Amino acid sequence: MKNDRYDAIICDLGNVLVNFDHRIAVRKILNRTPKGEKEIYELFFDSGLTGLYEEGRISSDEFFYRVKEALVLDIDYSIFLPIWDDIFFETPLNIKMQGLLKRVRPRYKLIMVSNLNESHFEFLEKKMDIFGVFDQLVLSYKVGYRKPAPEIYNMALGFAKTIPSRALYIDDRQDLIEAAGRLGIKGIVFDGGQAFENVVKEIEK
Repeated sequence: MKNDRYDAIICDLGNVLVNFDHRIAVRKILNRTPKGEKEIYELFFDSGLTGLYEEGRISSDEFFYRVKEALVLDIDYSIFLPIWDDIFFETPLNIKMQGLLKRVRPRYKLIMVSNLNESHFEFLEKKMDIFGVFDQLVLSYKVGYRKPAPEIYNMALGFAKTIPSRALYIDDRQDLIEAAGRLGIKGIVFDGGQAFENVVKEIEK
């Protein structure tokens, strides 16, 4: 049964529909750089450089050039790219969440909102069919904004043709749920099995 409170479900990608860990790439690249594990991880995960890349302000080639320079990498792009991309893995909870969205698709507008860069999207698009479930993908590198910028949430609402109070937002980060909440969007922090059950109750009751 559809919950008539909502027209749309706005859903994050990372650690909701697929998990990721930049440490996988860090470990593979350690023997190619004089830099330490902590410094590499901080560059890869939510640094100013990755922010530029996720907002589409620099190309994949430029991102690699800057990473290579910052880490003094002894590596070329063709070797770096598979290491950079292959950090994703699906858990049973991810699979359950994917199945839930596929099940409710006929009853809600589904909008993905993700801080995602070009190479990771192209890599995942070849491996996962979940992207096709959504009515619209609002990806940071394509729209030029990253969460928690209000613009990206407002874009999602625009594509769903609804108002904040009639959208449910699912994300693994509390700070991003709070940012959407300031716009009037109800959110659920996706942080485990109980969160999944809360989502089910919210959209199928």
